[in-house]
Amino acid sequence: MGQGALRIAAVGVAAVVVAEVAVWVLSSGGDVPDPLQVSEAAYFSDTELDRAADFRGGQRRITVASLVVEGVVLGFLALWRPSPLRRALSAVSKRPIIGAAAVGAAISLTLVVTGLPLSVLSLERSRDVGLSTQTLGAWSYDVGRSAAIGAIFAGVGAAIAMGMIRRMGNRWWIGGASLVVVFAIVTSWLAPVAIAPLFNDFEDLPPGPVRAGVLELGEKAGVEIGDVYEVDASRRSTALNAYVGGLGSTKQVVIYDNLLRQESLPTIRSVVAHEIGHVDGNDIWRGIGFVAIVAPLGALFVAMTGAAIARGRGDDPRGPAALPGIALALAAASFVIGVAGLQLSRNVEARADAYALELTDDPDSLMELQRSLTVANVGDPDPPGIYSFLFATHPATVERIGAALAAARERGG
Repeated sequence: MGQGALRIAAVGVAAVVVAEVAVWVLSSGGDVPDPLQVSEAAYFSDTELDRAADFRGGQRRITVASLVVEGVVLGFLALWRPSPLRRALSAVSKRPIIGAAAVGAAISLTLVVTGLPLSVLSLERSRDVGLSTQTLGAWSYDVGRSAAIGAIFAGVGAAIAMGMIRRMGNRWWIGGASLVVVFAIVTSWLAPVAIAPLFNDFEDLPPGPVRAGVLELGEKAGVEIGDVYEVDASRRSTALNAYVGGLGSTKQVVIYDNLLRQESLPTIRSVVAHEIGHVDGNDIWRGIGFVAIVAPLGALFVAMTGAAIARGRGDDPRGPAALPGIALALAAASFVIGVAGLQLSRNVEARADAYALELTDDPDSLMELQRSLTVANVGDPDPPGIYSFLFATHPATVERIGAALAAARERGG
């Protein structure tokens, strides 16, 4: 291994270490009970478990296959290029900034197109179990809009990155890291008002017991929860969910219409209390903080790896032809650092559960909520540990029920 490769490897290892430290720092605070050991068979029937195992097992294989396809495609673009692609990259290099925008958008669209077969398979499996309510046509329209938005972001980002590369040289990663953080803040702020309404209709939660309960919980917690909306999730899925989004003036709690129609008031209160926990914990800012901590070394790794790939192929590291290598390095860094980010996400979700238990003093409703979410979403209550480590945003259902049981035991003891 040459000196350049050793330096890249050292930066990569340092980025992972910093990401793990960031998880430890940002996860601090809050009392989360250690979950009791729980058997999934005690809360789910054999039929429910078999249905979840069959569906989620296949979906996990699709997820892994999609990741492999993305890596192969990016590797193909970065490391081995047919003559037409080489000629196209040479042509766009004559106008580096505009050419970079075109290359960035093209890479984004290529990943969407090559991933379509697996995405369609995932959709059809979701339709087969009754989870997805979309027709192929409606789904395709959503995919098209998402692809267009992704291509715009990728094109603009690639153009800005190319401008930094040509102006700042080997130090462009400094501007790149700053751009990543700014992007995280701006999209978190704008997404609820500029992007989400493109795909769903949001209405103020109507007057009634649920709205009164939301306001009562917010007042009890002393938390300004912002706007509370009902979203028409049923147009795409039978899934149950709720989430917090936005920053400052765009901060909002969003509840799926499926959840409002199907669940009891105590269960909905548990959902809302969980989301208030996210607001109280400034969890969106916590995620942005993670991005800010890991971005510098991550961007340095991407810059060094992208330049090494370009030089190895005889490309100009300061031209659009270097972008496929940068995209490959970015995908690798995002996945590895993202594993640490998922640890933070699971810790944050566990703390929000603990907050909900403290606010509602109703562990039974929280346990019923976890059961309802898992059954409705055809979820695996206890997925394989390695898969959870690499891909899960939330603790396993058995862990969340076990934590509720532990909290109930503490209160009863």
